[in-house]
Order: sequence, then C-alpha cells, then structure tokens
Amino acid sequence: MKSPNWGRMSSSVRVARDEGIPAVCFKLKDGEDPGYTLYDLSERLRLRGWQVPAFTLGGEATDIVVMRIMCRRGFEMDFAELLLEDYKASLKYLSDHPKLQGIAQQNSFKHT
Repeated sequence: MKSPNWGRMSSSVRVARDEGIPAVCFKLKDGEDPGYTLYDLSERLRLRGWQVPAFTLGGEATDIVVMRIMCRRGFEMDFAELLLEDYKASLKYLSDHPKLQGIAQQNSFKHT
C-alpha cells in the first residue's frame, strides 16, 4: 500500500523514509506556525477514534515534536482513506477554531 504524502497536506515535513514497517513520522516545518500544534492535531484525531501520538524525541532532540502513524497488519486502503479524511477534517477544524488550541499538550500521550 502506498502511503499518502502527509507533508504536502499541511505545514509538516516527513522525518522518515518509505522503507521498512508501514509507518509515517512527521513534524511541523521549522520556523512555520500553522496556528496549531501536533498535540492539538493528535487530540482532534483521538476524538475521531484514531490513536496517532504526538511526542517529543529523546536525547538531544527533546525540542522536536513529531507525530507517528503506524499501521497494524490488515490495515487496508479503505481505513487509510478514512484516516486521511479525518486528518484533513482535523486540520480544517484547527484552522477554523484557533482559540481552542494549545490545550492538548498538557494531556497528550506520553511514551515514558
């Protein structure tokens, strides 16, 4: 299954290649402020039933926030299309409701 180009749909850039496990990892473009954080986007996707964590990297990269989408075995194209629709709807919502943003970082998923 070919993955959608997530980086072309928002103010994000991919941080991993299309090799290995079926996953997409991306971050916001350096110096660009789309008016939302990846924590906000993760929260919107969670409200739509998806578990797409936003988290900081470890080591000397703790200032870099990324989102990671990992597809389990059996994840078919129809699910990918649903995720893509919800991703786009979440971006639109965040663009249309700027005053609600910035809350999700406090309650977001933690890897540690």
